[in-house]
Amino acid sequence: MCAAKSSLIIHLPALESQKLNARRAVERRKSINLSEGHGDEMKACVLQSPAPIESNPLQFTDVVTPAPGLGEVLVRVRACGVCRTDLHVIEGELAPRKSPVIPGHQVVGIVEKQGENARRFAIGTRVGIAWLHRTDGICEYCKSGAENLCDNPEFTGYSVDGGYAEYIVAPQDFVYAIPDGFPDEQAAPLLCAGIIGFRSLRLSGIARGGRLGFYGFGAAAHVAIQVARHWGVEVFASTRDARHQKLARELGAVWAGGTFDEPPKKLDAAIVFAPAGEIVPAALKALKKGGVLVLGGIHMSPIPSFDYELLYQERVIRSVANNTRKDGEDFLHIAAEIPIRTHVRIFPLSDANRALNALKNDAIPGAAVLHVDDRLSA
Repeated sequence: MCAAKSSLIIHLPALESQKLNARRAVERRKSINLSEGHGDEMKACVLQSPAPIESNPLQFTDVVTPAPGLGEVLVRVRACGVCRTDLHVIEGELAPRKSPVIPGHQVVGIVEKQGENARRFAIGTRVGIAWLHRTDGICEYCKSGAENLCDNPEFTGYSVDGGYAEYIVAPQDFVYAIPDGFPDEQAAPLLCAGIIGFRSLRLSGIARGGRLGFYGFGAAAHVAIQVARHWGVEVFASTRDARHQKLARELGAVWAGGTFDEPPKKLDAAIVFAPAGEIVPAALKALKKGGVLVLGGIHMSPIPSFDYELLYQERVIRSVANNTRKDGEDFLHIAAEIPIRTHVRIFPLSDANRALNALKNDAIPGAAVLHVDDRLSA
């Protein structure tokens, strides 16, 4: 079953639910209206239509500040992580779901206003907002506890406006409490890179003493390795950039080499974080019999054909799709327990295009984070 604090929508008949979603869609389209000098305004990075990031398509401009609806909270953004999924949205590798749209789904901020019946978080509470914005609560997947596979989901920064802005609204039941001890910029990458990396680790089935391969060593991998080492797992990192190899070794990898270099030992499991399908055959080749290969991204370039021999002997390939709220809650608990330390490079909100260009060119060891200056609207 879905978590106890599920959205009010699960109590409505299907037809009413559809009508409510339609009304929300209209509200979302209105919320992105460029400001005309009236009403409450905020700064935001707006994507009018998908385009290569090299063209700097995000427009830093004034828009109308959103208002929280039933069961929602208005959050003043302090920091927002920059994710490769944002690149997929901006460059159109993910089919547009809302246009124009404000990207960003690793949001840390302060609850500033409560909508009707939204009393879970007091005003002034520091919270986090992640990729999964809302589920319908009534489909077979939600009812079976697999809300990450919901038939009618909404996603932050993709189908609803995200955190590349001074303010964001979100359903209180899909908002996370942020553990003490994490500065805002350190906490932001935990909300997607961290949560998806954690779900990938779970799906790999890796056990204490096992050997785990990472292909690609960006934001997600540099968090996941800290969990894996906490669990007593040996990590082997394959990544094309020497700076990322260095970071992997600093974080406890027993070996770090090029993307297509064969690890010195066979692996019990591997996770492909890079969105490059050509890595899959090489990763399969590195697995032991019965090994599991997890594809950790939302988008991947075409996977080339490969000999069945690479898959034979009960090797398994599986993808990761989104996350459940329980994934997020469990991960944030263990992140505080370890505690995880993220390596971040901070950019001002107005430099989102520059941050995304750096991310695309593998120029950021660790994670990029946008800092939202309180003085923007002053």
